[in-house]
Formats: sequence, structure tokens, C-alpha cells
Amino acid sequence: MEFIKEEIEDMSDAEPSRIKHEDTEEQTDRMEMKEQRQELNEVEEKHDFKTQRTKAKKLQTCSQCGKSFSHIGNLERHMRIHTGEKPYRCTQCGKSFTLLDTYKQHQRTHDEVKDHVCLDCGKSFATGIRLKLHKRIHTGEKPHKCSYCDKSFTQAGTLKIHERVHTGEKPYHCTQCGESFRYKIDLNYHLLIHSGEKPITCDQCGTDFKSSSLLKKHMKIHTNERPYACSFCGETFARVDHCKVHQKIHTGVRDHVCCECGKRFTRADHLKTHQRIHTGEKPYKCSYCDKRFIQAGDLKEHERVHTGEKPYYCPPCEKSFRHLKSLKKHMKKCKSSQ
Repeated sequence: MEFIKEEIEDMSDAEPSRIKHEDTEEQTDRMEMKEQRQELNEVEEKHDFKTQRTKAKKLQTCSQCGKSFSHIGNLERHMRIHTGEKPYRCTQCGKSFTLLDTYKQHQRTHDEVKDHVCLDCGKSFATGIRLKLHKRIHTGEKPHKCSYCDKSFTQAGTLKIHERVHTGEKPYHCTQCGESFRYKIDLNYHLLIHSGEKPITCDQCGTDFKSSSLLKKHMKIHTNERPYACSFCGETFARVDHCKVHQKIHTGVRDHVCCECGKRFTRADHLKTHQRIHTGEKPYKCSYCDKRFIQAGDLKEHERVHTGEKPYYCPPCEKSFRHLKSLKKHMKKCKSSQ
């Protein structure tokens, strides 16, 4: 569906990739975050045990979650969970880490020191904890059971994140618009919408993207790969979600319903955007004035008033326009183009 706006694509891409558990860079970062949190929790548990034996020491309490520590250094380290601070940066690949131990373990991956070997399949790991977690693939062990449903997990961190589905907890908050998220990686992705930053660049055409997963999908344009075919008309698509949305034209399915006015939509992100009409939410603020907008695309168009940018160009007469619709209107009347 070529008509789907890029801004809305950006909004919809993160959720499907998480649900399908694709092997994206975002998921890799999330797994590393889980491991770091797990190690932080293990350090804190050991520390809590020592605290029970040290009655004379004054407790230091976390202002965010109420957890207590006997040493200010342990509290400062714990606070990195809430702030997201990662002070240890790898000079070889640029990745950052919360704990010094995790950073040192990561450095070993560059040195290719993988001396922890699985006896079942021969796979090697840089750390003992990664080998231990890997072994659960062979044993089927899932020791961490959800308190709300029958699901079990191999890691405590994965269980903690899963239980947010039941509790509704969204601990990561956007300071610009107040929106909350279950996962830190989703907050980081969301913040790119406000900043407009697109740090990933296509080396073939120079187009910028918010994430490597979007770049991967974009690359199909250059390869002309369109593996997803509509079962009704045979039209092909580069992306499976575009194919599914297209098929709703044939089926007439509009399964995303606004509970305020009953209006129906083919896509969840279109419904989310529509609901801002009822809530009055305008999360996208102009960098130059106080105006706010419902959609990122509307903000982008508005800011051209301040920047003077006119990206739409008429080659025959060399006139430029702020909006695509203005160019199309002009082209119908332009004598040079006839």
C-alpha cells in the first residue's frame, strides 16, 4: 500500500516486530537489558542478605521504588534501573552497559573468549550465566511461573516483563507528552518521533530511518522483492502488513472500532490517531512555536512555515512548494510542463 504515510508506518512497525519475535537489533538490545537487570537483581539480593546481618548500618532508600540499601554506592548502582544510565561504553562497538561486570563480559565477545561449552550441542558462550540459560533449551526448564496465568519462562526478567500485560504497569514515561510504555526500548523508539531523529541510513539511496528493522523492510524496494501476494487479486507487496491491510479492501473488514463514536478502521494505529480527536491529545509540539499536532506528519509540514523549506519541485518551471498537494495543483496549470 504505497499510499500509507511514512509517519504512520513508523508508528506501526515496532509492535508487530515484538509480537512476532523477529531477530531484530531491538530485541537483541532488550535481551541484553534483561540480562543486566537480572544481574543487578542478583547483586541486590546478595546485598539484602548481608544487610540482615548488619543491623547497625543506616539504610538508604530508593525514592522511585522504595527498595533499601545499606551502602550509598549500591543505591546509586540500583538507580540506573530507573534512569537508564549506562556509564560503561565499549570502545569497539559503541554499546553501553549498566554494570562494570556486564561490560567486562561483553568485552570478551570481541576477544572471542567463549570458554563455557554446552555438552549437549557444543555451542560456546562467553559467560556461565548465558550457558546456564541456554541449557534450558535442551532441558525445557521454565522455572519462573506467571502469578496470573499458566505461562512459564526461562528467565526471571522475561517473567517480570510478561506480568506487565496483566498488571498494566508501564514504568517508562515520555517526559515530552506523558505517554507510558511497558518496555524501555519502546520509549526510546517513541522519543525519536519527538526528536525527528532517524539515525539509520540506506547506503543505496540515502533515505533515513528510525530503526534497522525499517531499513530492512525498505531494502526490498531496491531488490524489487515483493514476496507477499493478495489472495483475491494477486497484487504483490514487499511487506506482509501492507498485504493484510490491502486484503481488507476486498473483505470490507474494519475490525478496529472507536469506543467513543463507533467509527471503524482497518488498522490499529489509524484508530489510535483518530482517538486523539476525542481525547484532545496533541503529542507533537513545534520546535519554533507553541503549536501542537495530532500526527508527526502534520508537525513536519507546519515546521516548513518556520524553516522556509520547499521540498516539492516542478522541473519545467523550477518553482518549489511546501506541500505535495500544492505541487500537484500547480502541475495541472503549469504551461511549461505541457
